[in-house]
Amino acid sequence: MNSKARVIAMCAIAVVLNVVLGEAVSMMKIPLLFLDTMGTIYIAANFGMGYGIITGVTTNLLMGLFSGPLSIPFALVNVAVAIVVALLAKKGFGYKQALIAGVLLAFICPMIGAPIRLALFGGFTGSGTDIVIMALRASGKEMISATYWGAVTGNVVDKIVSFLLVAWFIKLPQMKRFAVK
Repeated sequence: MNSKARVIAMCAIAVVLNVVLGEAVSMMKIPLLFLDTMGTIYIAANFGMGYGIITGVTTNLLMGLFSGPLSIPFALVNVAVAIVVALLAKKGFGYKQALIAGVLLAFICPMIGAPIRLALFGGFTGSGTDIVIMALRASGKEMISATYWGAVTGNVVDKIVSFLLVAWFIKLPQMKRFAVK
């Protein structure tokens, strides 16, 4: 299999990983965790921004089939993940880059996702993050602020865990054979 076909196959596997992990975590109602960008992170770190963006957008299109079309606008969040990861991974993707990316995206992703969440769901999506949003609303925060900071809370956990897991996964000797760069 030539290298381009191998990368496309890896993208397809990453999309399935994103959807399966994202749907599983959603069904289990695990608070502050999504795991729906791990495939995008892996692809962007290993094969670059373009493939990362394709993986992220395709993930949300496929999630739209399973969860309904309201998942599709969140593709913009996956695009941001791919861009930041690809830029940080230009000289490799280790634990340091993973931690930096996780912290950056814990704040960047909610800047994109919170307005979408607010417009489509009134701020509440049925995830564990809703508890944080309700607590912030009860403390007097405006809905947009509560939605953003609630999403940040969830993303701090999710993004750092996701990025560190992917960095660990990339370091496994078994994964070296999939590198195409």
